[in-house]
Amino acid sequence: MIWKKPHISKIYEALTAIADDMLEINGNKAKCYLSSGDKFYDIQYDPINSSIMSNDNTAFYTYSLSYPMIAYLMLINKIPYERKLLEILKDICWENINKKFKNDYDKSIKLVLGELKSEGENVDFIREEIQKIYNFVCKLEIKTLGKLQKPLREY
Repeated sequence: MIWKKPHISKIYEALTAIADDMLEINGNKAKCYLSSGDKFYDIQYDPINSSIMSNDNTAFYTYSLSYPMIAYLMLINKIPYERKLLEILKDICWENINKKFKNDYDKSIKLVLGELKSEGENVDFIREEIQKIYNFVCKLEIKTLGKLQKPLREY
């Protein structure tokens, strides 16, 4: 099975995970720590078959590429991204924002971009760069690696 396209918010979340150094890579496996730091998602990747798996809610419930998978693929240079975005998107607790908006990811993005704009960030630059990454991700045909894995915790 090919993973479905993610919501564009997963690109933002993946970049924040990288910026906050939440991934621990060990070859074709990785751990993506939650912002709390006490729990993590497991990621497995098979470069030969272009397949990946993670035990997170997005993967399990929506059958789409999740932010831990996208972040891992960015870090192993399978997905290009503008490094300037890392400093801009650092220290954003997407989990809390998404909960606040009952997982209405568009509202979460709008809130974050509004805050970034008020801090003087160029939100047009951010949107354009995120869109480039998203377009690239949507063209990927990444397969599932094995069976879907039950999430480590309910969200």
